Amino acid sequence: MPTDSGPAQPAPAQLKRVLGLSALIIYGIVLIQPTAPMPLYGAAAVAGNGHVVTAILIGMVAMLFTAISYGKMANAYPNAGSAYAYVSREIHPALGYFVGWSIIFDYVMNPIICVIWIAGAVMAFLPQFSSHAEGVALNCFFIALFAVLFTVMNLRGIEASARTNGLITVGLCVIIVLFVGAAIHYLFFHPPPGIAGLTQPFYDPKTFSFSSVSNGAALAVLTYIGFDGVSTLSEEAHNPRRNILLATVLVCLITGVLASVQVYLAQLIWPGADFPDQDNAFAYVAKKAAGPWLFTTINAALIIATIGSGSGAHLGAGRLLYSMGRDNAIPRKFFGAINPRTRIPSNNIILIGVITLVVALILKAIQEIKHVDAYGFGCVLLNFGALFAFMGVNASAFLHYFLRSEEKTFWHCVSPLAGFAVCAYLWSSLGKWAVIVGFCWLATGIAYGAWRTSFFQKPIQFAGTTGEDAK
Repeated sequence: MPTDSGPAQPAPAQLKRVLGLSALIIYGIVLIQPTAPMPLYGAAAVAGNGHVVTAILIGMVAMLFTAISYGKMANAYPNAGSAYAYVSREIHPALGYFVGWSIIFDYVMNPIICVIWIAGAVMAFLPQFSSHAEGVALNCFFIALFAVLFTVMNLRGIEASARTNGLITVGLCVIIVLFVGAAIHYLFFHPPPGIAGLTQPFYDPKTFSFSSVSNGAALAVLTYIGFDGVSTLSEEAHNPRRNILLATVLVCLITGVLASVQVYLAQLIWPGADFPDQDNAFAYVAKKAAGPWLFTTINAALIIATIGSGSGAHLGAGRLLYSMGRDNAIPRKFFGAINPRTRIPSNNIILIGVITLVVALILKAIQEIKHVDAYGFGCVLLNFGALFAFMGVNASAFLHYFLRSEEKTFWHCVSPLAGFAVCAYLWSSLGKWAVIVGFCWLATGIAYGAWRTSFFQKPIQFAGTTGEDAK
C-alpha cells in the first residue's frame, strides 16, 4: 500500500552556475592585481642581484604546475576549495592541519607587509622630513595609522565590492599602459648597448648566481599569490571540471607575462639594484622614464590598490580564524564569536589588527638595527606559508590522480612532482631567518595540535574538514 510520506521537501538551495571561463580569469586577475610586481620590484632586484625577470619566470613555472594541481583537486573536491582541505582529505588530517597552520601565517603576514609598504610609499610624498630620526618616527606613525584604518574598516563591515575591485583593476591596467608607453619612449632615445644590454635583465654575467636568482624567485612568488582563489568558485562555474583548471592556469600565465614585461622594461631603464628607496623602487624607475608626474601617478595608484588589498587580506585572515574557531580547531568561544550587531567576527578583526601593528613595528625596528629590509623580509615570511601549502596541494594531486587513480598517465605523475620540486626548491631558498621563523611557527602549531588532541590520540579537525571528509 502506498504510504503518505507528507508534503515533498523542497530541494536545498544551491549556488547558481553563472561564471564562464572569461569571468573566472577576470576574477583571478582582480585577486592578484595586474601591478603585483611593482611593490616588490626593489626587494626582488636586491635579492636576485638585478635578475627580476628571471626570478618572475622561475616563479611562473612553479605556479603553473601548482595551478594545474589546484585545478585538478578542485575537480576532485569541488566543495573544498583550499589547500588544507585537499591535504586533509587526500593525505592525512594531521598534515592538513599543519598546512592550514602555515596558511594562517600567510594570511596574517599579508596585511603586515601591506601596512609596511604603504607607510613607505606615503613617506615618498614627504621629502621635507629629511632627518633619519624624523623619517623613522613618521614611518612608524603611518604604520600605526594604516593598521588602525584596516581594523576600523573591517569592524564596520566595509568591503570592496566586485565592481569596485574591477574598477581598481581597470585603473591599474591604465597605469601599466602609461608606464609601458613611457618606458618605450625613454628606451627609444636611450637604447641599451647592443644585444648584451637587451639580454642583461635575464642574465648578467657580472652578478648572476644560482643562489641569488633563487632568492629572488622565492620572493617573486608573491607576484602570483591569490591565483588559488579561482578554485573556490567551483560551485558557481559552468563546466567546472574544465574551466576551473583552465582559468587557474591562464591566470598564472597572464600574470607572469604582464609581470615580466613590466620588470623587463624597468630593468632596461634602471639596470642593477641601487635605488634611493628599495620599497618604492618601481616609482623611481617611472620617474626616470617620464618625470615626477609618473612617479606620483604610480605611487598614488599603488597606495590605493594596496589599501584595498591589505584591508581585504585583514578581513580574510579574520574570516579564516572564524572558520577555524567555528570548527573548534582553535578556541571557539573567542575565535568563533560573531558580533550580534555587525555580524562581523570582531574579536578576530581586532586581534589581526593588533598583530599587524606589533609585528610591522618589530620588523621596522629590526630594519633599523640589523639593516634588513622590513618589507622584503615580511614577503619571504608570507611565502614560507604559501609555498608550504602549495607543496601540499601538489602532493595531494600526485596521490589522487597517479597513485590512487585507475587511469594513471605520465602527465598525472610529472606535473604535480615538478610543481612540488620547484616549490620545495624555492621554499629552501627563502633565507635562513625566514626558515627559522617559519619553523618556529610550525612548531607552535605542532605543540598546540598535540595539546588539543592529547598528543594526537584524538582526531584532528581543521577549518573545512570533518572526520567524514578525512576518510
